[in-house]
Amino acid sequence: MNRPLENIRVLDFTRVLAGPYCTMLLADMGAEVIKIERPESGDDTRHFGPYKNNESGYFIYLNRGKKSIVIDLKTEKGIETIKSLVEKSDVLVENFRPGVMKKLGLDYETLKKINPKLIYTSISGFGQYGPYSQRAAYDIIAQAMGGMMSITGYDDTPPTRTGSSLGDMSAALYAAYGTMVALFHRQQSGEGQLIDVAMVDSIFSLLESNIMRYTINEELPARIGSRHPISSPFDVYACEDGYIVIAIANDSLFQQLCHLMGEPELSEHPKFKTDPLRKKNENELKDRIEEWSKKYSVTTVVSKANEAGIPCSSILNIKEICEDNHIAVREMLVEIEHPIAGKVKIPGHPVKFSSTPAVIKNPSPILGEHTDEVLQTILGYKDIEV
Repeated sequence: MNRPLENIRVLDFTRVLAGPYCTMLLADMGAEVIKIERPESGDDTRHFGPYKNNESGYFIYLNRGKKSIVIDLKTEKGIETIKSLVEKSDVLVENFRPGVMKKLGLDYETLKKINPKLIYTSISGFGQYGPYSQRAAYDIIAQAMGGMMSITGYDDTPPTRTGSSLGDMSAALYAAYGTMVALFHRQQSGEGQLIDVAMVDSIFSLLESNIMRYTINEELPARIGSRHPISSPFDVYACEDGYIVIAIANDSLFQQLCHLMGEPELSEHPKFKTDPLRKKNENELKDRIEEWSKKYSVTTVVSKANEAGIPCSSILNIKEICEDNHIAVREMLVEIEHPIAGKVKIPGHPVKFSSTPAVIKNPSPILGEHTDEVLQTILGYKDIEV
């Protein structure tokens, strides 16, 4: 079965997280992703733990299905080689600080003269232009500047970074999306283009109703823990042996919860009859719910709630979600065979296609594993030139 991107060649200048995750998604869908790495050390994440047989699990996950070639970008021959590859490629993805690729002579304006159909995707902390474009950024910087940390945590604790690198991951997803849209546009017009994705922009775009609460009502959203800014009950609740989450955003579901609790009259209580009233009195409502939930185990409450059609879940740790049968059936944890690390389980592809499913075909590459192959088969280099 042909995969959708099987005839697309991607030159991957990315490292660490945002860029490699973007190109990993393209590789899963069949693109030939050629990872350009620096001599000796390669991508920084080759040296990030955890390790198996001295191979980085971090790198193994993010760089599956790619080819690795070592090119010294500080040499004239190295730059010449890259430009030759650009002629024969469809996409270039990079996540250097703005200006670095221009200093190398590998910026979009230069390369589009070599290949006008090139899709050139740049990922950075603050974007290719703007007052902050030259600032260095990691995920926590993006979450802080983008507004996410101001609404994450509790009102009596310092602002908190989310447990996953949403700045990197959201930028990676937008970059993959932008690349695909640009490829579709090129199919129609024959034109390539530059795609500029910023981590701060990406985080800002995820703030959803918080932005509208400010722009419409001049309300300043604050940290409210796991609660919802508009609806209630929508929070973490204690049970006999642990915690659950309940998420209710309409009166009908609240009525069902009240029936489950054995208190159907609670849904008509003047403090709880509507969502705005429940939000206004959510502390008192939480006490009422926990009077009930604390009598039962997490398993019991979750089971009863789901049978009643009420959105409710236990709070799984990483071990529990990795071993959950739903994750297995959805193929969200897959095993690959790495030539050095051996068998390793990594997250699967999250988008399920009925006709052209993503395939995790090959493991992550050894540093420079495909240098000879790429330069000889694509550029026709002789051994001595390699």
